[in-house]
Amino acid sequence: MSESSRLLVPGRTCWRIERANRFALIVDAADYFRTAKAAMLKAQLRIMLIGWDFDTRIKFEPEGSTIPGPNRLGEFLSWLPKQRPGLHVYLLKWDLGMIQALGRGMTPLFMLNVISSRRVRLKLDSAHPVGAAHHQKIIVIDDCLAFCGGIDITADRWDTPEHRDADPRRVKPSGRAYGPWHDATTAVDGDVANALGELARERWKLGTGERLAPLPMGLDCWPRELSPTVENVDVGIARTLPEQEGQNEVREIEALYLAAIRQARRTIYLESQYLASRKIAEALARRLSEVQGPEIIIVLPKTTEGWLEEKTMGGARYKLSHLLWRSDVYRKCGIFYPVTKDGVPIYVHAKIMIVDDILLRVGSSNLNNRSMGFDTECDLALEATDESENSVEMRDTILQIRLALLCEHLGVTAEKFSFTLETQSGSLLRTLDALSGGQKTLKRLLPSDIVGADSALAENELMDPERPPARLGERLTITFGRLWR
Repeated sequence: MSESSRLLVPGRTCWRIERANRFALIVDAADYFRTAKAAMLKAQLRIMLIGWDFDTRIKFEPEGSTIPGPNRLGEFLSWLPKQRPGLHVYLLKWDLGMIQALGRGMTPLFMLNVISSRRVRLKLDSAHPVGAAHHQKIIVIDDCLAFCGGIDITADRWDTPEHRDADPRRVKPSGRAYGPWHDATTAVDGDVANALGELARERWKLGTGERLAPLPMGLDCWPRELSPTVENVDVGIARTLPEQEGQNEVREIEALYLAAIRQARRTIYLESQYLASRKIAEALARRLSEVQGPEIIIVLPKTTEGWLEEKTMGGARYKLSHLLWRSDVYRKCGIFYPVTKDGVPIYVHAKIMIVDDILLRVGSSNLNNRSMGFDTECDLALEATDESENSVEMRDTILQIRLALLCEHLGVTAEKFSFTLETQSGSLLRTLDALSGGQKTLKRLLPSDIVGADSALAENELMDPERPPARLGERLTITFGRLWR
C-alpha cells in the first residue's frame, strides 16, 4: 500500500497515529462496566472520565459485585480515593443546555453532592457552541490506559451480547425495565493511551479553565480480566471539534469516513445509531452505482429513541435510505436492524466501521451531520497496511471482529457463518440473507419501517447541523413554527 493510499494520515484523516502495546474491542456494556471498574482499581494518580453523560446510581454488575469496591459508580468514585491517598478523580460531563430545554432530559445532578470532594471533582462542560454536544466517551487512567468508544457509563446502557428478552438485570436505577441495547468501545495502552490523556486534559482545560499536568509514563494499568484483541499495533485517533473561541474546526472523522468509502474494494460494514449525514450517504450511493463497487451493509436500530429524534434523525434516515435503495442498481446494499428471540428490536448505539480487511474504526461518532463537524467526537482506528510488521495478523483480526459482530446479531456460530459465506461465493450480503430469519437475527429495514418523511425537522440544519449555525435563535423560531403550526 503506497503512502498516498493509506487511510490514516495525520493532519487529514486523524490527529495522530500512536503505538498501543495492547488493543481490545469491548462489545456491549456488561463487559465494559466491569472492565472499567477493574481498571480504575489499578489507578495510582489520576482517573479522568470525559463523557456525554454519567449516572452515579448505575451498578457495574447488576447481579452483585465480583470485584472489590462498591458496586455503584458514585459510591465507588467516593470510596476509591480513600484507598489511594495520591489519587485524584476528574469527571467532565456535558452540560445539556439547549437540548435539555427541548425535552431530552438529563441524569439527576444530585451526583454533585454525592461525589464531589477535594480529590473527586465533577464539572459540567458547557464549552461548546450553542446547541452542540460534548459527545466523546473517554476514560483515561494514569495516562497509561484509556477507554474510547460509544458507551456512556449511564442508565439504559448495560446489556450482554445475548440481548435476552425481558432480562431482569436490565433495569434503570428507578427500577423500571428498559429494552435490549447493543454498544461497543475500545481499550488501549501505551503511547496511544498517553495521547488520549493529552486530549482529555485539553478538554478539561477548555471546559474548566484548569490546566492539568501530564503524568510520568511507565505505569501498567491493564486489567487482567481483559484479553487484548491484538497487540503491538498503530492506532489512529480521529476527532471532530467544532469551531469556537480558542478552538479551530477539526473534521478528521468525516475525512476518514469519506476516504474509507472511496477506497473500499469488497465490503463496507457500518453500525450506527443514525443514518442522517447526506455527505456520507451520497458517498455510499456513488459506490453503489459502480459495477465493481463494494457491498454495503448498514446495521441500525429499527427506530430512534424519542419523538424529537424520530422527527429529526428518523426523517433524515427515511430520505437517505431511499437514496441508497434508488442507487442500488446492482443489489449490493443491505440496511438491517437486529431483533431478540422474541422479535423485539435491539437498539443499536455502537459506532463501528469495518472496510474489507484493512480498517476497523470504533468511536463516538454517528452517521449524522452533528458528528461530522458540530459535536465533539473521538474515534480510534486500526489500519492494516502492507508495511505493517503484523499485516497478516491485523487483517485476520479485522475480519474476525466483523465475524463476531455479525454472529452476535444473527445468533449463529462462527462455523455456520463461515460455511455459509463460502457457499455464497464470499458475498456478505447473500450470507446475511441466507442466515437471517431465525429467532435472534437481523432483519432488513424496509421502506414501510421508516417514518418521518414529512417532518419539518428531517435533515434540518438547526437540529442536525454540520457546523455551528448562524442566527440560531431565528432558525429555532422558524423550525418550530413549521413543526407546530
